[in-house]
Amino acid sequence: MKTIVIIPSRMASQRFPNKPLAMINGVTMIERVWQQAINSNIGNVYVACCEKEVFELITDKGGNAIMTDPNLPSGTDRVFAGFEKIQNTEKLDSIINLQGDMPLINSDDIAKVNEPIINGYSIGTLGTDLNSIQEENINITKVKINWDKENKIGDAVDFYKKSKGILKNIYQHVGIYSFKPSALNNFVKLSQSKNELEKQLEQLRAIDAGIKIGISYVENVPLSVDTKEDLNHIESIIKETNDKY
Repeated sequence: MKTIVIIPSRMASQRFPNKPLAMINGVTMIERVWQQAINSNIGNVYVACCEKEVFELITDKGGNAIMTDPNLPSGTDRVFAGFEKIQNTEKLDSIINLQGDMPLINSDDIAKVNEPIINGYSIGTLGTDLNSIQEENINITKVKINWDKENKIGDAVDFYKKSKGILKNIYQHVGIYSFKPSALNNFVKLSQSKNELEKQLEQLRAIDAGIKIGISYVENVPLSVDTKEDLNHIESIIKETNDKY
């Protein structure tokens, strides 16, 4: 299966400006995510960015970086813009959209997001266990899943943040995606759905358009960095484990 990984990167975050270049135990966050993608060993890795600082950081280390329009509306649009600039993608089976603010992402889980594509879905993502406290947390995205008979791959039925007070077939969504090239092309051309706009969840655009999203189960949720407090927490974890990447 031929795959590429594209990491969208943008420094103009309102809550955490210059986040991709934030240092975590001596290594920038974007470099940590980029290295984990390389460690997954599933295909070429690209950083789709819009600032020369990120571009030069990655290319100076021998990596692939692609400059994109800073005014693109979403990370998925940035992934697609990067994809369009990559040569020789005719035989490509999947494109993985890996968020650049997950420095503790497990490289095996990056590869696992391809399982729905292997099983015939056009879009794949990940889910993990959810407890009652997490279900009440509006900052955690939940996904309702209908599993297949072997409980390895499931259909994403719904995504939401606001608590519904139920746990049956409800999991925590892990925001990494795989796309068939045709599905990514179709997705970015769709208009935002009412459901997407109301819940502020981009993936609902696909479901509302009748595109099935497949889910693979993973055991852990990679911590993401949205604030400097998150950064400090992740740095303490890395220091405890003595893990360079």
